[in-house]
Amino acid sequence: MTALFDQLRTAPRNVLSRLPLPGVTGDDDDVRRPLPVSGMLAAAWTLGVGLAVLTTLTLVGWVASPRGALGTGLPGVFRTAAQLWLAAHHAGFAIPGGSVGLLPLGLMVLPAFLLYRAGIWMARDADLRLRLPARLPKNTPKDVANARRKAQLVLVAQAGISLAAPYALLAGMIALVTRNEITQPFLAETLISHLVLAFLAGSLATARTIGPWRLMLRLLPERLRSVVVGSSAALAIMLVAGAVMVLGALVVNFGQVRELSGILSPGFVGGLLLLLVQGLYLLNAVIWAMAYIVGPGFAVGTGTLVAPTGVQLGTVPSLPILGALPEAGPTPAWVMVVIAVPFIAGAVAGILVVRISPSPSYEGAPLWGFVCGLVTGAAAGLLAALSGGSLGGARLASLGPEAWQVMLSVTLEVGVAAGIAAGLANWWLIFRGHNAAVTKAAAKVGTATAPVRKASVKLARAAGSVASKVGFAESEEARSTLPGHWLDATECDTQPIPVIRDDWQDEHASAAVESPPKAHRPEPPRPPRRDIVDESDDKGGHVIYVDPYAWDRD
Repeated sequence: MTALFDQLRTAPRNVLSRLPLPGVTGDDDDVRRPLPVSGMLAAAWTLGVGLAVLTTLTLVGWVASPRGALGTGLPGVFRTAAQLWLAAHHAGFAIPGGSVGLLPLGLMVLPAFLLYRAGIWMARDADLRLRLPARLPKNTPKDVANARRKAQLVLVAQAGISLAAPYALLAGMIALVTRNEITQPFLAETLISHLVLAFLAGSLATARTIGPWRLMLRLLPERLRSVVVGSSAALAIMLVAGAVMVLGALVVNFGQVRELSGILSPGFVGGLLLLLVQGLYLLNAVIWAMAYIVGPGFAVGTGTLVAPTGVQLGTVPSLPILGALPEAGPTPAWVMVVIAVPFIAGAVAGILVVRISPSPSYEGAPLWGFVCGLVTGAAAGLLAALSGGSLGGARLASLGPEAWQVMLSVTLEVGVAAGIAAGLANWWLIFRGHNAAVTKAAAKVGTATAPVRKASVKLARAAGSVASKVGFAESEEARSTLPGHWLDATECDTQPIPVIRDDWQDEHASAAVESPPKAHRPEPPRPPRRDIVDESDDKGGHVIYVDPYAWDRD
C-alpha cells in the first residue's frame, strides 16, 4: 500500500519531467538537450505565457468598456492583446494620419521578467553551469584564468543568441498575423526590439546561472568594468533624482491630477485600468524628469517645452498624470539647483572608475573619466529616445525629450565632472601610495639598522668607561710626577728642579741617525720624556708652577 501511494505521489513529477516545460527538470541528468533546442522551447514558453496574461487583461477591459472599443468579438480581443505584446517590446505602429511611438516602458517589465526566467531554465536545461563553472581553483595561472573568462563570455553570448533568434522570428510572425487596416506594426522595429530584449535577458540569466553576480561582473576586463560601473552609478543617480522630482510634483499637484481623473469618469473597472496605464507610463515620466534635470527638458506636444529655463505649454493630452506639469512661465530661481545633479553624478562616477582601475599616470585617469561620461551620455540618449514618441499626428507628433540633446548634455556635464574627479582621485592614490612606499622603506631600513644602532651604543658605552678609567689613571700618574705642585720645605731639599738646557740632545734621535730603521719595519712609538719639563707652558692656566725657594727670599 505504501509503495502504491509513493507511485501516485511521484507520478505527476515523472510525467512533467518528460515534458519540455521551463522550470521543470527531469531526473535523468545524462540526457541534455542542445542549447538551440532549449532556447527555442524557452522562447515559445515566454510568448505563450505573456500572451495569456495580456489576453486576460484585455478581456477584462473589453467586458468593462463599450462594445467595439477593443474590436469586434473575441478575435478582436486576441488581436489587441497581441498588439499590446508587441508594444511591450517598444515596437511602434502605423495608424491613419500618423504613428504611435509613445509606448509605456513599464509594460516592458513583463516580457523582460519572463525572458529572464526562461533564460535561467534554458541554461539549466543545457547544463551550462557544469560545462563552464565560474569558480577556479586557487593559484590558477593568469593565462588559464583569461582563457576561461573568454570561454565564459562566448558561452553567455551563444545562450543569448539561442534565445533571441527564435524569439524574434516568432514575434515577426505575430506582427504579420495582427496587421489590419487600422494598426500596422512596424516589422523592422518588431524584429530588432524582440531580438535585443531577448538577447540581454538571456545573457544576464545565463551569467547568473553560471555563477554569482560578483564573479560574473569580473568576467569583463578591469578597465571596461570600471567604465561600466561608473556609468551605471551616474545614470542611476540621475534617474533617482528624476523619480524624486516626479513624486514631488504628483504630491504638490495632486488636486489637478484628481480633477482630470474625475473629468474622464472611467468607472470602477475603467479607473483601475486607467491607474494601471498611468503606472506603466511612470518610468517614461522619470526619464523625462531626468531630461529636465540635465537641461534640455522635454515637450508634451509640438511647440511646447518644459525645462529649467522656462515652461511653454499648450493643449496637452487628457492623461491625469500630466496634471503634475508645472505652470507656464518662468521657473523659480531655486529650481536651477537641480542642474548640479549631473555634476555630482559625474564626480561619483569618476571616483568609482579610479577606485576599480587606477591609472599609473596622471594623464590617463581624466581621459577614462570622460569616457565614462560618453557611455553615460549614450545610455541617457537611448532612454530618452525610448521614452518619447508620437501619439498620432498634428500637435501630438512630438512628445518627450530630444535624444541627441540629452546625450550631448549628459556627455559634457557628467564627462567633465568625472574627468576632474578621476584625475584628483588618481593623484591622491598615487601620492598616498608614494608616501606609503617611502614610510614602508624607511621602516624596513630602521628595522634593519636597529641591531647596528644598539651595538654601537653598547660599544660607545664600553669605550667611554675604558677611556674614563685610563684617563683617571693617567691623571693620577701625571699628578704624581708632574712638577710644579706645592712642596713643603723637606721636599724642596730632596726634589731637584729639572730644567731645559739648550745643549741637550735626544739620544733616541742620535741612535736613529747612526742606525736608521729598515724600510719594511715600522718605527716603534717613542715613550714621552717625563724628565723634561717646559716651565714656560702652564697648560692654559691648568698647571701652577711654584718656586720652592720663594720662602728663602722672603
